[in-house]
Amino acid sequence: MLTLVDSTSGTVVGHADGEDVVLDVATVGSGPTLLMLHGVEGREADSAFVDAVAERFTVVAPSHPGFGLSPRPDWCDTVEDLAYLYLDWIERQDLRDVVLVGLQFGGWLAAEMAVRDCSRLGRLVLVDPVGIKVGGREDRDIADVFAMPRGELDARNHADPAAGPGDLTLAPVETTEHIARNEEALALYGWEPYLHNPRLRRWLPRIHVPTLVVWGAQDGIVSPGYGRAYADAVPGARFEIVDAAGHRAQVEQPDTVATLVADHTA
Repeated sequence: MLTLVDSTSGTVVGHADGEDVVLDVATVGSGPTLLMLHGVEGREADSAFVDAVAERFTVVAPSHPGFGLSPRPDWCDTVEDLAYLYLDWIERQDLRDVVLVGLQFGGWLAAEMAVRDCSRLGRLVLVDPVGIKVGGREDRDIADVFAMPRGELDARNHADPAAGPGDLTLAPVETTEHIARNEEALALYGWEPYLHNPRLRRWLPRIHVPTLVVWGAQDGIVSPGYGRAYADAVPGARFEIVDAAGHRAQVEQPDTVATLVADHTA
């Protein structure tokens, strides 16, 4: 059993399978609870988006185990583990009508949570999520981010490559270590099968809360067609394209995406 309690340092601490579970959590804003699940770049990359949604919501933004400052217990090595961890957290904090927002990798995680249990969710927002198989067996739905040169990755992630981290050889050591740790965690959770659960798409019809799928028009990692297929698999889901945005739509167009979230929850 996993128990999570707020600590005086602002982290969330728990115990499961004989190991402590510690999540680095940032909480900002006021209003209904919005749980934000970050992508591979980590919570810090989404600061402008967080500030925008915090005008209407209490934003709870954890770093997933293995990302940022959150250590990863040995038992936590699949997206399913993460999904159950956060569902347990929501239940033990007695949160209700939670607005669950998943960004890229975090969108996959949010979808895995929602197909398991929607009872404490009020709305679901997925921004450029990965996680499902759309094409045939030999078709690559998701660009191989692990094999891609950094410059190409920035170009595919952003409509404007200048929005990316740039030349990491010029970055502080702390920045490159942070990026390397996050990418190592992504590889652990998403190496095989590559950034998807072969069974997830068939279970998306279990999601029975109002759902919004947001996609960057210039997403070079996963095409808007993939996003439309994602939305079509969720009953009643709405699909919105954001112009001048790549895979990280909330980074390049934080105010636009925040407005879509607010309108979806109105």
